[in-house]
Amino acid sequence: ASMLSYILFSCLLLSVQAEYCGVREIIRYTERLFDDSSLSCPCKQAAVSSCSCLPIPERGHELACFVDGTKHLLENNNSSNPVITRLYWTFQALLDRNLCKRLAHGNQCQYKTKGNVKEFLKTILTTYQEINK
Repeated sequence: ASMLSYILFSCLLLSVQAEYCGVREIIRYTERLFDDSSLSCPCKQAAVSSCSCLPIPERGHELACFVDGTKHLLENNNSSNPVITRLYWTFQALLDRNLCKRLAHGNQCQYKTKGNVKEFLKTILTTYQEINK
């Protein structure tokens, strides 16, 4: 009997985990970053600047682009911002484990445009606010 209850409990955990998107957590972290004014400078793709040009994903490639963008922020800001680190690892886990079914999965980030950090964060917010509805 204990084996059966263990199996049922495991299945329950898997079914709950299968649709984990981390929505509230990601929105909260993204809003915290959004309020950080040091991250708002223009993205000049040709010029070498301290500002990051980050991918604005095409539909269906959000997670891969969010992973790429947050990784770029970690590498280029020369700061160990715990909020960016947390976002990066959350996106990476969602992508690796295919947890958030609502965001179609492509492991490659596809985008037509790039934007500055604020535009990138705005994309994360709007994507996750749509899931939250």
